[in-house]
Parts: sequence; structure tokens; C-alpha cells
Amino acid sequence: MNTVLITGSAGFIGFHLAKKLLENGDQIIGLDNFNDYYDSEIKEDRNKQLEKFENYKLYRGDLTDLDLIKKVFAENRIEKVCNLAAQAGVRYSLTHPHKYIQANIVGFTNLIEETKNAGVKTFVYASSSSVYGENKKVPFSVEDNVDHPISLYAATKKANELIAHSYHHLFGLKCTGLRFFTVYGPWGRPDMAYFLFTKAILNNEPVKVFNHGKMKRDFTYIDDIVSGIECSLEKSYDYEVFNLGNNNTVELEYFIECIENELGRKADKIYLPMQEGDVPATFADIEKSKQLLNFEPKTNIEIGIHNFINWYREYYEIK
Repeated sequence: MNTVLITGSAGFIGFHLAKKLLENGDQIIGLDNFNDYYDSEIKEDRNKQLEKFENYKLYRGDLTDLDLIKKVFAENRIEKVCNLAAQAGVRYSLTHPHKYIQANIVGFTNLIEETKNAGVKTFVYASSSSVYGENKKVPFSVEDNVDHPISLYAATKKANELIAHSYHHLFGLKCTGLRFFTVYGPWGRPDMAYFLFTKAILNNEPVKVFNHGKMKRDFTYIDDIVSGIECSLEKSYDYEVFNLGNNNTVELEYFIECIENELGRKADKIYLPMQEGDVPATFADIEKSKQLLNFEPKTNIEIGIHNFINWYREYYEIK
């Protein structure tokens, strides 16, 4: 079994990955700063699930704290690193740019530098479908040009890919970047659309539908994402970037309809223009991921939303 450092272990994706690897018998070193970008209570509750495992060890702190990162590597014989910690959110980056530079650039550099210094050979990290910007060619391929980000969040994720390439070229660090496409599911992020829609409908509040509903997203269920990350850690390619998406676009109106069906209630929709930094559609070309990662998403939107709503009702004690 491996000893894996997972940053962002109390986050949505980090929690699910840590839980899966812990169940497999791996030793997991978690690191999270439990910031207040969204309600930190759900982060604490995720972490409580992980604390049940004897093979889990948590460090509370920030990637920008270089002394802490050095301490984590000094106190543990880490074999693989998976960096899922980041300042998330496209819209938030419009008003809080410095948070993205600190977490996604300074923090990322601290981590990859200490990974190299510790002699760890495998470094897997989260990129994002946001790097494709207003790419007109669909589906989005990892071979497409991604030099025109339309949000600072996207720019920092592109920068991560470039920094990782430099570390691979200079020091032989094996780096795999994963461009996630709209991940959803139980224990998800409260700032995400499906979470906000569910809460609003249950509270008889209006749902904000941007771009007048003319949006398409490649919604990807959390279990499928975790499978892709697991394989990336196992394969440990020299340097690769992969799309992890469902390879199937869903219209926003139908997405809302799925939530309505599960809740047995109709949404009161308010149609609004597109927000700055957002894109009308995302769609992942996953042929490379299929070939090199054996990545095969299995969960359709109807099942995924059903699972999320069941979790939501249980977590918030709603009948």
C-alpha cells in the first residue's frame, strides 16, 4: 500500500479520493486549511468521516505556509502526492484575485518544490475545464490551444500545468494534470449550481438561471472522477494532461428538471444574462483518458442527481 499526501482532503473531491484510498488500505496524509470560501462545517463533517480510519493523518494549514509543507514531508515517508487544494470558483476570482495567486500559484509552487526536494516521484494535480476558455471547437481536446483563459481562476490552472511541465523537464518529476469537468455528487460544494438549486427549491426561493438557460455542461459524477484520479496515481506517467469528464453535455434546463423530479417540486426560475468569466458550454473529449487511464464514466445525470438528493435529505435531515 502507498502513503499518499492529499491536499484539500476536506474538500469535495479530496474527501472522496481520501475515503476511497483509505478503504483500499493506503496510508493517507491529509492537508487542508478549512477556509471559509463556503461553509466550513461541511468540511469538518467530511473530515470526521476520514478520522474514523486509523490510516489517516491530518495537518491543518495552508499551502502558502512553506514551513508547514516542509514539516509534512519531514515527518512522513510520502510516496505520492495528489494536489487537490486550490481556491475554487470562477466568479469569486473576479473580486478576490489575490486569493487565487496565493493558493493556486504560490501554494502550488511550494508543494511541487517540496515534492521534488523529498524525492517523491509521482505528482498528480487538479487542473480544470476552465482552461479551455471560449473554445469554439467541441468536444474539448487536450490537444486544443488553451492560451486564452477568460478568468483568473482559469489562468492559474493553466499556470499549474506549465509549472508542472517545468518540474518534469528539469527534475524528472512525474506530473499528471487532470482537467475536471463540472464535478457533482454527495458531499458536494454548497457554492455549486446543483446545490444552490436544491436549497432554493426546497426553501421556495427563486432559482437564478444564467444565460437565459442556454447553458450546457459536461456534468461528471464524483465516483467517476475518483476512478480517474486513482488510475493517474497508479499509472504515474512522466508528463500528461487528461480530461476527466462525462463526455456528454446536459442542458441546464434539463439539469434543473432532474432536480425538480427528485424533489417533487417545481423551481421558480429567474432568467439572467451570462456572468463574466463564464462559458456557454463545456464538453470533454476523453479518448486519451480512455486509452491511457482506462477512464470510463458510468454514472448518468439522472442517477447522479438521485444520489445527491438522497444524500442532501439525509445530511440536512429533510423528509
